[in-house]
Amino acid sequence: MTHFVLVAGSWLGAWAWDEVAAELRAAGDDARPLTLSGLAEKQGVPAGLETHVRDIVGEAARLGLGPQEVVLVGHSYSGIPVGLAAERLGDRLRRVVFVDANVPVDGQSFLSGWPSDHVREAIAAHGGFWPPLTEEDFAGQGLTDDQIRRIVEGSTPHPGATLTEPAALSRSLGDLPATYVKCLLDGDEPMPAVAELLKSERWELVRMDTGHWPMFSQPRELARILHESAADR
Repeated sequence: MTHFVLVAGSWLGAWAWDEVAAELRAAGDDARPLTLSGLAEKQGVPAGLETHVRDIVGEAARLGLGPQEVVLVGHSYSGIPVGLAAERLGDRLRRVVFVDANVPVDGQSFLSGWPSDHVREAIAAHGGFWPPLTEEDFAGQGLTDDQIRRIVEGSTPHPGATLTEPAALSRSLGDLPATYVKCLLDGDEPMPAVAELLKSERWELVRMDTGHWPMFSQPRELARILHESAADR
């Protein structure tokens, strides 16, 4: 049995993984969706980037597992705390999977390296939180109207400090066994930091013909990719 800790991106909680988790469990895996501090049912809990890293490391520790038994999965923003948590798990880590995700870069934050002034302004204007997207923002991402409505209605403001605090890496992520899932409706090629990591023999690239939220648009296919990524290799 493979044990998955599933972490969704900005504004989302554990609920975002309901369909994927059900598929993984049907395949005989253990799936543990995780809500990060300050989001969904954990609104009101103060959170910075390190808080989210501790959330993930703590969930993996609670499983009480041995060597190479945990697969961490990070979607979008959560690729940053998941990547940082992965290097702290030591030999308990079986694999880390980044689903159309950002990856931690030493000394940089989620908002580094792209035109993000509008996000910083939104955080400042909303009491330190990044407000969720609207239905119009999900156009062209392979989602049905019902799926978009579900995401929008379930989203909660995202703690801004987690987006502005820089990551601190103790070693290259290229040393970790990793799978990167690129969702093609969100761009044909991985971002430069990911492209560099994919040069490592320990990293693999998998493409999905869908948008940035595959846990909603193609949950069965995403579950299959996660299951196969953890297979003996």
